[in-house]
Amino acid sequence: MAQMTGKAPASLLMLALFSFMPLASAHTARVTMDPRGISATFTALARVTCFDDGNGPPAALQVRLRDNSPPVAGLLVSIQLLKGRQAISYTDTTPGDADYTFPLQLEGGAGVYTVMINKTAAGPRDIDIEWHCLTAEHDLKKGHDSGHTGTEILADQFK
Repeated sequence: MAQMTGKAPASLLMLALFSFMPLASAHTARVTMDPRGISATFTALARVTCFDDGNGPPAALQVRLRDNSPPVAGLLVSIQLLKGRQAISYTDTTPGDADYTFPLQLEGGAGVYTVMINKTAAGPRDIDIEWHCLTAEHDLKKGHDSGHTGTEILADQFK
């Protein structure tokens, strides 16, 4: 049996937050990265599985972030999406503006995507993350429910 360490409560909290699936088709969580403010290498890692839940086969994973923390020069949050031999990334260059980034989208079809969120310096960052698996019929003009399909998330790391 694995031993619990002082890091376990934060990992369990992250797992609980990333696993929260509201009944609406938007999937969001609010987390504090590096709550003690001591790690420049703090990284969140999760797997998102996109599947056909009856709304159509998935074409892509879309993710966006919002940094709700006070602005700190040089403390930026980045997100990376990976699936198979494809990857895409984005760094929010306006720290603490409390605005969502533009939707980062990786078109990898059905299956498991890796989502990684990291930051550039020590210091806590209070972020919202929103994720959606989308069909090819998704239309941003019609909102996030347009073309939404099966989405599950599992947090692997939060340290």
